Amino acid sequence: MEKNFIFNLSSEDTKASGSVTWQSPSNIALIKYWGKTDPQIPKNVSVSFTLSNCNTQTTVRYSPKMSSSDGFDFKVFFDEKENQNFRPKIEQFFERVVEYVPFIRNFQFEIHTENSFPHSSGIASSASGMSALALCLMSIQKSIDPQLSESEFNQKASFLARLGSGSAARSIEGPVVVWGQHPSVYKSNDLYGTKYSGEIHDVFTSFHDTILLVDKGEKKVSSTLGHKLMLGHPFAESRFEQAKDNMSRLIAILKNGELDSFIDVVEREALSLHAMMMTSDPYFILMKPNTLEIINRIWNFRKLSGFHICFTLDAGANVHVLYPDKDKNAAVEFIKKELVSFCQNGQFIEDTVGNGAKLLH
Repeated sequence: MEKNFIFNLSSEDTKASGSVTWQSPSNIALIKYWGKTDPQIPKNVSVSFTLSNCNTQTTVRYSPKMSSSDGFDFKVFFDEKENQNFRPKIEQFFERVVEYVPFIRNFQFEIHTENSFPHSSGIASSASGMSALALCLMSIQKSIDPQLSESEFNQKASFLARLGSGSAARSIEGPVVVWGQHPSVYKSNDLYGTKYSGEIHDVFTSFHDTILLVDKGEKKVSSTLGHKLMLGHPFAESRFEQAKDNMSRLIAILKNGELDSFIDVVEREALSLHAMMMTSDPYFILMKPNTLEIINRIWNFRKLSGFHICFTLDAGANVHVLYPDKDKNAAVEFIKKELVSFCQNGQFIEDTVGNGAKLLH
């Protein structure tokens, strides 16, 4: 199936220069993906809400390469400053995708990227960053091959993004995206994310996600290393089966809008993710004391008030507070009154479910 994504190139196709800019969102997984095999194949299905405000904006300027070398010719700028730290990851990404977009060997690139949120702090910056870059490459392919359809464009963009960061496969479209095979999800597969085609209750199309920035520093253990530690993990197979079962539960919940069940699945998945970290070899903890304080306060508030507010976590200390639009006023008041004090410098991001990436120019 991978062969379907190979783009055949002629020598005349890489003589143009140009520039393209994409804004691609982060996403927050409801069913967590943790554990993979090469090349970026997930060990279990995952599903996410596409976010709106947390995004990466990437501009790729390209022109014919001056040298005849087979290497990749690019410079990376992060927040308008040249950044050498990003080179190895992009070099690895280019190595993985060159078979499918061979023109990248013929161009020299300037890659300018910036985030609307802190990098490497557990808000899936790799998801938005790698998907934005993949979309820019697809726009270059589209300029060479104008017949490429929108569905083919999005599918291949997700396929390429996955080779840079697994969760990036879920950042192309929205509002709900599935990545990984599941018998009850139409067209679900391990090679790219697919926009969820099942019925989605109205309550989930306007969900809110307030991201509490407990710790904005770089994680002590990267997600890449964390995924590797699932190989040989004593609880790995049980975890993969749990994710599959929780996906089956969530399919029904997305249709019927039953919020108590949604909360149970989402919080259970978040805690299972971190349980895998704490029982790996070597074991590690990404949560901070304030993460646990926030979780306990959410539980207490929900019990006393009856509002449908819950949490989820990605691979980091920050807390995503999820709640439906009908409970927005109460949730925001509670967050500002009781939770913001546990954030680093009182910082948080208000976000909502979004519809995917945007071509800016």
